[in-house]
Amino acid sequence: MTRTPRKLTSVDDLIAAELAPDSARDALNKVGARYAISVTPAVADLIDPNDTADPIARQFVPDARELETRPAERDDPIGDRIKSPAPGVVHRYPDRVLLKIASVCPVYCRFCFRREMVGPANGETLSADDLTAAVAYIRATPAVWEVILTGGDPLILSPRRIREVTEMLSAIPHVKILRWHTRVPVVDPDRVTDELIAALKATHKTVFVGLHTNHARELTGSARTAVAKLVDAGIPLVSQTVLLKGVNDDADTLENLMRALVELRVKPYYLHHGDLAPGTAHFRTTIAKGQKLMRELRKRLSGLALPTYVLDLPGAHGKVPLESYASVEPSGRTRLRDAHDQEHVYDDCCSAPDIP
Repeated sequence: MTRTPRKLTSVDDLIAAELAPDSARDALNKVGARYAISVTPAVADLIDPNDTADPIARQFVPDARELETRPAERDDPIGDRIKSPAPGVVHRYPDRVLLKIASVCPVYCRFCFRREMVGPANGETLSADDLTAAVAYIRATPAVWEVILTGGDPLILSPRRIREVTEMLSAIPHVKILRWHTRVPVVDPDRVTDELIAALKATHKTVFVGLHTNHARELTGSARTAVAKLVDAGIPLVSQTVLLKGVNDDADTLENLMRALVELRVKPYYLHHGDLAPGTAHFRTTIAKGQKLMRELRKRLSGLALPTYVLDLPGAHGKVPLESYASVEPSGRTRLRDAHDQEHVYDDCCSAPDIP
């Protein structure tokens, strides 16, 4: 049964729903003035207001620490703008591009690496002219085999709009794969309608959905139904999870999540190390902690349930697998090699201290 009748989009809403204390109103309003707030009823009803360490609340309820920016943090932590040859397009890898068709989300994660680029203040969708220019770039770039639709959250768009974008991309002969990255099936599962699924499938191309989820509690009955509808419609799902202090930075929590995903016919794909987004240090673990967790998961899980632990290198150098391409020094600095065998140094000084 839904306790929360509508989406919560302000600090006043959160306080009225007893998801934030009135004593924090002024501090949280300062956060809300900089970063968008939105908590869907499906998410709000998962939060235990009596648990000060609730892992769902930690992901979605603002925290005054979000205004504490560390020196290495940056508003474009993985270099989207550096690799943007057309509006809404990020072309970081030769055979695939990101197409950011929406700037809004049903919920705003407090650790989001695009937090300076998303939210109603940034416009809701890519304009018609910008979308035309983006598709023209993809059409003129034969190396592009896969288009990853992201944002924001692209499944916040109407089915009509999703169908239009699907059909535009399907008309490009060298594009073979469309991959939609979303949190919708978990945070707003009622949006996964037959009409939305039909829009995703309005193509002769192969369609994947990448599902972002960080904790097994997010996989409610409604979320499981939404995921099943997608899979039963013939759309394969992979998952993406962010390693978050106080949410899932222990082996039991990650094991439970990965097992639950596989049972839902979702292949665990990436476990992301937290990016250097402003005000997110309180979420980041160290790489050494993440490597230790992966060693433990390898003892417990089959390969089917194991994600790849990765860091998206600052400066648009791409993802690096942190189990095999990273060496942590005693100082806490990590030496990594990218896909071009170039060495990079990442300093964990901007992560919150790990607690054994």
